This record gives sequence, C-alpha cells and structure tokens, in this order.
Amino acid sequence: LCKLFTKCLKLGNKYDIMIHRLYKKYMKKEWRVMEELDLKQLLTIFWNKRIHIISIVLIFLVIGTTYTFMFVKPKYQADTKLLLTQQFELVEEGNVNTKKITQSDITLNQKLVSTYSELVKTKNVLREVTKRLGLSVSEEELRKSVTVTQVDDTEFIKITVKNANAVDAKNIANEIAKIFCEKVAEIYNINNVTIVDEAEEPQGPYNISHIRDIALFAVAGLVLSVIYVLIFNMLDSTITSADQIEKELGISVLVSIPVLRDESRQNQDYVKGGIY
Repeated sequence: LCKLFTKCLKLGNKYDIMIHRLYKKYMKKEWRVMEELDLKQLLTIFWNKRIHIISIVLIFLVIGTTYTFMFVKPKYQADTKLLLTQQFELVEEGNVNTKKITQSDITLNQKLVSTYSELVKTKNVLREVTKRLGLSVSEEELRKSVTVTQVDDTEFIKITVKNANAVDAKNIANEIAKIFCEKVAEIYNINNVTIVDEAEEPQGPYNISHIRDIALFAVAGLVLSVIYVLIFNMLDSTITSADQIEKELGISVLVSIPVLRDESRQNQDYVKGGIY
C-alpha cells in the first residue's frame, strides 16, 4: 500500500508539472504580451484603426437615428390621484357636536389601500370604462395599460394609464377614477374616496427621447469598435517593429532595412530597402 501510494503521488506530481509547463508555454506568453502593452502602444493601435472606429460609430448613429425616429411608436401617460378620506364620528360634548377620528377608521383606511388598488383593475370597473367611453380595445389590453400604485406609504392611490393617444390616456384615467369611486360606495356603502388630481392631457410621449436613444447607440458603437480593435490586434501576428522581434523570439536584431520613398517613380511610391 505504501508503494502504491508513493507511485500515485509521483504520477500526480508528474501531471502537475506537465500542466504547469503547458500553462507557461501557451497562456503565460499571452498575458505577458498584454501586460507589456503600455498606454502609448494602445493609443497607437487605436489611432491606426481610427477610420474603422469612426465608421462603426457612424453606422450605429445612423441605425440609432433611424430607430428612434421611424420605429419607436409614441405612447402617452396620464395619471390621477385618489385620497382615502377619514370617516368621522359625531360626538356630543356638552351642547356642541364635534368630529372624532376613531382608531378603527385609521386602521381600516390603511388596509383598504391595497384592497382598492386591486379593485381598480377588476372586470366590473374596466368593462364599465370600455362601455362608457366606447373603446375598441379588449379588456386584457386595457388592464395591461393601467397601473395602480400607493404613493410613498400614504393613503394616496395613483392610477396611471398608458395609451398611444394622449386624449384617450387622459379620458381613461379620469373615467376609471370616477367609476372606481362609484364601485366603492356601492360595495362598501361608504364614500371615503376622493379624486384629488384629475388626469390632464400629456404634452409629449413618455417613451421617446431622441437624444438619449442616439447617444446610447453611439456609445454602443464606440464600445463595439474598441472591442473589435483589441480582438484584431490580439489576432494579428504581423511583425511591425524590431522590439517586437526581440520580445517574441528572444533574439537580437542586427540590422533593419528602412522604407524609402522613390520620388522618380510615379506608379511606385515606396521601394523597400532601397533596392530596386
């Protein structure tokens, strides 16, 4: 058993050494090249590819402009606010009747906020809205366009309606608020809901911002162009300098042949090495 255990350890150490050598041979070299890329080299790489970067950004700008002006359908948003008012109990103090808020009223209103929020989007309310306004949308589409929220842990309820038509958004929001108040009085036999702010016709669509959309596409184009340049540089194995030969091959460069301009030739601007 001891001999078998010793052989296993030697075999494991042997494989560890092989993996370590493979790592040093293939991976460490790539990390060394990336670490040796200083800021000047990066700027040079981006400058040499400036035409590609500008082209990609311009293409994304054209796509973003076309998208935001031609493909985004404007939608409008209108909202109304409701308040759950307190129910007062008349208490006789001497010869004067005073209004007194009971603790049960406060607790009831706090619990009713969440209940009322669900009641707004019930079938009875939405069907009545569709009937009174003569809408041609389905009940499910109308439900998806309505959002009910509680305002910052208060007794305010905010009803928000989104629609492709600004006037319809306003009318639907106001009509939902009115029918909701009627349903509350009918179901609970109390009138503790008051419309505080009626919906107004929105001045512009909420989902369109041309500057924002174009800027996002420009940033996306810039990021994509930078990624493209970095990947292209990593895959490019062309030797461009004597320093690169020394780093890659580990040998010293004895001489370099410059690129000379031949002014006497019109069809050939450069002659490498001065030899023709």
